[in-house]
Amino acid sequence: MENPEAQKKENAELALEIKKMIVESLNLEDIRPEDIETNAPLFGDGLGLDSIDALELGIAMKKKFGVTISPDTENVKQYFQSVAALMKFVEMQRAGNEEAK
Repeated sequence: MENPEAQKKENAELALEIKKMIVESLNLEDIRPEDIETNAPLFGDGLGLDSIDALELGIAMKKKFGVTISPDTENVKQYFQSVAALMKFVEMQRAGNEEAK
């Protein structure tokens, strides 16, 4: 079983990586990764992203983490709700890839 402190640190690092990816891939000049709240909505009232941003994020996710979010996936909207949701998706994909090895 993994150390809870190590897991916490790994989660914080993944959250920061995702936040940096969002800022860089969407060219959000007025926003720093630290400004994005992990549980805040990425679309609508939260960060204010739109569907074009979602496409860009999907491409960035594939490049950065090697994971693909298919638009046909039933839960696709859930994955883009927040940084926390993207983290969970990346972790699920990584776990699935490790099991496949």
